[in-house]
Order: sequence, then C-alpha cells, then structure tokens
Amino acid sequence: MKIVIAPDSFKGSLTARQAADAIERGVRRVTPDADIIPIPMADGGEGTVRALVDATGGRLISAHVTGPLGEPVAATYGILGDGATAVIEMAKAAGLHLVGTTPDPLRATTRGVGELILDALDRGMERIIVGLGGSATNDGGAGMAQALGVRLLDGDGRNLPSGGAALADLDRIDCTGLDPRVARTSIILASDVTNPLTGPDGASAVFGPQKGATPAMVEQLDRALSHYAAVVRRDTGRSVDAIPGSGAAGGLGAGFLAFTDATMRSGIDLVVETVGLKEQAIGADYCFTGEGRIDGQTQYGKTPMGVARAVREVAPACHVIALAGSIGEDAEQLNALGFAAVFGIQPGAVSLQEALAGASRNLERTAEQVMRLLVS
Repeated sequence: MKIVIAPDSFKGSLTARQAADAIERGVRRVTPDADIIPIPMADGGEGTVRALVDATGGRLISAHVTGPLGEPVAATYGILGDGATAVIEMAKAAGLHLVGTTPDPLRATTRGVGELILDALDRGMERIIVGLGGSATNDGGAGMAQALGVRLLDGDGRNLPSGGAALADLDRIDCTGLDPRVARTSIILASDVTNPLTGPDGASAVFGPQKGATPAMVEQLDRALSHYAAVVRRDTGRSVDAIPGSGAAGGLGAGFLAFTDATMRSGIDLVVETVGLKEQAIGADYCFTGEGRIDGQTQYGKTPMGVARAVREVAPACHVIALAGSIGEDAEQLNALGFAAVFGIQPGAVSLQEALAGASRNLERTAEQVMRLLVS
C-alpha cells in the first residue's frame, strides 16, 4: 500500500512538516508496513519557504534587511536542496505583520525584498522563487528595484524616497546600475493573485485598505502607480500595469516584471513541481492533504486542491482525503472535484486557543481513525 501525505501548514499551530509528521504517526498505527511518503506543501504564500526547505532537504538563511517602514529586520529565506535555488517570501522582509498597529501604506517599502535577493545572489543562486503575498507595501516594487541598483529620479535628478506616494514625483528611470547578475538569474514569482497594478481591481483599490489606506490614500496611491507605470513604459519599453498579477503584493509583481525577466506562476503549481509531488505520487493508493481551514474557496488555488489534482493526474484511482482544523461553507463542493472525503479534526466545541494547542494530537487521532475506516 502506498500513501502520500501532503498537507499545507495549519497556520498558528503546525508547520507543513509538523502536520505531515502528525498524519504519518496516525496512519502508521494502522498500517505500519505501508509505503508512506510525507511531502510538506504550500501554495506560494506563508509557509512556502519552510515547506520547500523541508521537502528538498535545504536550509534556512537569516539576513538583516530594511523593513517596510525603514527599520532593520531579521528575515529568513531558504536555499533548497539543489544548492542553487533560493526561495523568498516577500512578507518576511515587507510583510504586514512587521508594521504592527502603525501601518503606513504611503511610505512602506519593498527595499528589503531586493536586499534578500542580493544576499541570495551573493551566495551564488541561479534560480530565485519569490512568494508574493502578505505585504504591508503599495510601492509597485520600487524599493525592491532601488535595492537592486535601479535609480528612480525626480525632476531634479534626486533619488525618490521610499513608498508608493513618492512615485507621483517620478521623472525618469535609470537602469544602468541594475546588478548585472539579475539578468543571469531565473526569477519565478509564485502568486495566485490576478489583479492588475492599477484601476478598480488594482493593488491600491483592492489591497490598500487592508494595509491601512483610507479612501483618499487609495486614490493617491493609484494615481502614483499609474504615473509610475507610464514612466516604466516610456523608459524601459515594458507595459506592466494591465498584466494579470502585476498588482500582487502592492504591485511588487509589476516591479519584477518591469526590471527583471521574471515569470509568474501559480503558487501551488510551482510548489508541486519543485517538490516533485507528481513523480512521488505515481501508484499511490491514498493521499492525505489538508490545512487549517477548508471551505468552498479551497478549490481556487489552495494547497489541498492543487494536491488533489496533481496526485489524481498520475494516480487516477487514488483516494484523496482532506483533514482540516475547521470546515467552512460549501466544503462539500470538493467531493465533485477529486476529494473522496473531507474531515474536521476537532473532537468537539473548543476555543481557538484550545484548537491551536491540540492541533497535532487531533490531526494524528483523526488520521488514525480515517485510516482504520479505509482498511476495514
């Protein structure tokens, strides 16, 4: 019997590796001789670095970089087991969690993301995966570009200060100082966001309020990003404002597309490819996946859905079982999309604190009981 165990993290309680280990313990109580393959997963958002490092036998790197409001922060990224690929979550350097109760969407910068890329280049990386999401920023990737050597200049030839609001004063772009290693490096953006940079569905309008932007700030930032996109088009020949995904992470997607040859991929598809999920799932009889919450939205680019599709592509008869900390509305829709069943792991009505504290134990217990049913 071959069993693949490929969960995402259970946010606030378990990493993807810890979740996979808990499920494996439960399954092995029932089928100790089964061929069990644990594969920590993610979808390009929070937890992607840890999942890919764990799945490939890589290592974590810590670097001090510029935080979203200019203060130094200690950020981690991963080097995968191949020794040539770095994986970065932009939120580690410019995430909303780093600004606490004092967000400043007009001034927040992605400079730290560029500094992490420089650190990876200094270590000889040939491929860099960047997870877009969870940002405190709305600067169109300007800070990232400045860290890599791009000069964004006002009418007096001075470097623009940090933040999206300053882009309203952008007069010209000088790319002559862009680190030449960037052109020799494969950069892949992991994101399932399809928003453009500007307009009613753009970075400022859709995500700005989550970062503390008032309606007036949203209008100010959208105008600034529109001007930025126009100057990018004039000075680099690249039109980035309407590209799906250019609005990801406060427009960081646009910054990468403007100043590098980055390509954009679905986060879950990229992780599936990087960890070799399909290759390892050939001939699987059962697959356990899951994450903290499963509902009708899970089908739209979330880890369990990506796992189900990938596994059933190479093992059509495989039974895919999802385990979740909580089950929300319309989760039953997943049964028609390749899931044999979806189970919640809570033993009863508990507080959030109790649910988080007991996640490992409850996941292990539920996996054991489900496995007993499958082999009975």
